[in-house]
Amino acid sequence: MWTRDVEAEVVPTARSLGVAVVPFSPLGRGFLTGEIRSVDDFEDGDFRRGNPRFQGENFQRNLDLVAEVRTLAQDKGVTAGQLALAWLLAQGDDVVPIPGTKRRTYLDENAAACAVELGADDLARLEALAPLGAFSGARYPDDRLAAKDTPPR
Repeated sequence: MWTRDVEAEVVPTARSLGVAVVPFSPLGRGFLTGEIRSVDDFEDGDFRRGNPRFQGENFQRNLDLVAEVRTLAQDKGVTAGQLALAWLLAQGDDVVPIPGTKRRTYLDENAAACAVELGADDLARLEALAPLGAFSGARYPDDRLAAKDTPPR
């Protein structure tokens, strides 16, 4: 949901080859959990402080989007992170999100996303909230893009 550019070419190619897709940063570097509300939530030295998606107007626009995701999650009685993971799981059996976590509590919460059922209306609402390109800002600062093999957004 955070970075959907792989949907155009990577996912169809992987599917044509019978290869599963492991989404990169399925919780949007923690942003899709809804727990990040301010740049002050990042420790000093956290690379997200220099990431365009976590700065200025981009940060606020992205917070607004995540607030809507949180509202839908609350309506379903799940966390925003669980909803984001459930959305990925609903993209097909060949999509296997592996969220990183530092705490067992989050591991249990993330695993519970497997039980979240999203109907056609839920998926349509999420697509309307967060279509391809909805989140603001580049994935990486310009100086880091030169070292990546991925598109800039």
